[in-house]
Amino acid sequence: MTAPLTPPHQQPPNEPWQKSDAGAVPPFEPAVDEGPSLSTEVARAALVVAAMTVAGVALGLLWMWLAPRVPLVSTEKAVFLQDTEGEEAVGADGTFALLALAFGAVSAAVVFWINRRAGVPLVVALALGGLFGSLLAWGIGVWGGPDDVVARAREVGQGVPFDAPLELAAKGALLAWPLAALLVHLALTALFGPRDPEPEWELPPYYGAPMTAPEPPRGHAPGAGGPGAVEPPPQAGGGDGRPA
Repeated sequence: MTAPLTPPHQQPPNEPWQKSDAGAVPPFEPAVDEGPSLSTEVARAALVVAAMTVAGVALGLLWMWLAPRVPLVSTEKAVFLQDTEGEEAVGADGTFALLALAFGAVSAAVVFWINRRAGVPLVVALALGGLFGSLLAWGIGVWGGPDDVVARAREVGQGVPFDAPLELAAKGALLAWPLAALLVHLALTALFGPRDPEPEWELPPYYGAPMTAPEPPRGHAPGAGGPGAVEPPPQAGGGDGRPA
C-alpha cells in the first residue's frame, strides 16, 4: 500500500519556500514630499520682491553716507572739478557695487533660511527684487544731491568747493545685487539643501534562507514501490497480522 502523493501545486502553506497571500510583502512605495503648492510659492515670491525693493531704501541711504563725493568749484565762466585727477567718481561706483553685493548675499541667506525648498518662483523673485532694489537705491542717491549744479555754485559763491550729486557711471553695478543673490542662494542650496531620501527596499522574510527539501516520512524507502511509496512496518507474529 502506498501513501498518496501531494501534487506540487497543492503544497501546504507552512512549507519554508511557500508564502501565503497574508504574508506577501507589499510593493515599495517611497514617500514623495510634494512641497508647497504653486500658489503658495507665488505668494512667497511676491513677498520677497516687495521686501527686497523696500530694502533698496537702506542701500540708497548707505550709498549716500559712505560714497565719496566729487568736489566741484565754480568760476565766473563755468563749474569745474576741483581735482581733475581725483578718483571719487570711481569710488562712488565701487561703493555702490560692494554694498549691493552685501545686500544680495544677506537677502539670499534670509530667503534660504526661511524656505530651503525654494522653487523657481522664489529664485526669480530674488533676481527681480535685487534689480528693483538697486534701481530704487540709485534713485535715492541721485535724489539726495543738488538738482541744479549751477544754482548750487551761485549759492556757495565763486571759488568755494561743494559736492556734486551722486552719479552711477557704471550702470552694470545695478546687476550686482541680483547676481550676488542668485549665486549665494545656489551655493547654499548645493551645500545645505535637502536631499532626496534613499529608497528603503524591504526584503521578503525568507529571502536568502537556504531552501531545503522536507524530510521524507518514516518508512520511506527510495526505489521501492515506486516514488514516494511507503511500506507498512513489520508486525510480530504470523502472516495474518495476529500476535503469536
